[in-house]
Amino acid sequence: MASKSHDGRVDLLGFFADLVRCETRLYNALNDRLRERHGIVTSQFEFLRFLRDHPGARVADLAAEFAIGIGATSKGIDRLEKQVWVGRRINPSDRRSSLLDLTDDGRELVEAAEATFTSTLAELTADILDGPSGPAAAQILSELRSAFERDRIGLPTG
Repeated sequence: MASKSHDGRVDLLGFFADLVRCETRLYNALNDRLRERHGIVTSQFEFLRFLRDHPGARVADLAAEFAIGIGATSKGIDRLEKQVWVGRRINPSDRRSSLLDLTDDGRELVEAAEATFTSTLAELTADILDGPSGPAAAQILSELRSAFERDRIGLPTG
């Protein structure tokens, strides 16, 4: 668990361990609940939600949003397309790429899954995030993410 070092500074190794283990456990718990109730996992939910909110997005747009490689993103979309939750159409401004849209089934799935996701996330985090340090913790994570995105840190190389 992260703590301050003897000079009052944040223990960076402890902070990193806490951040990564927290994210992993939260992601896994959400995976379990989404799989149990909707037959999808968190990454699929996130892709579906992004496409709901950004109709006509390209695979490259998802890869940039989630800081993952184009190949992994394309494979993820292939799986969603196979389930008939996502459809591809030719991009009129660049016929080499496709635009992605949710199907009606995909839209219904993401709406139902979002309710499960939100309630599970609230259930798992409310005791801490509703406490006195919750807003500060959320703000710090938001600032870190913004700085990493602004400086293009951690983007895939391939």
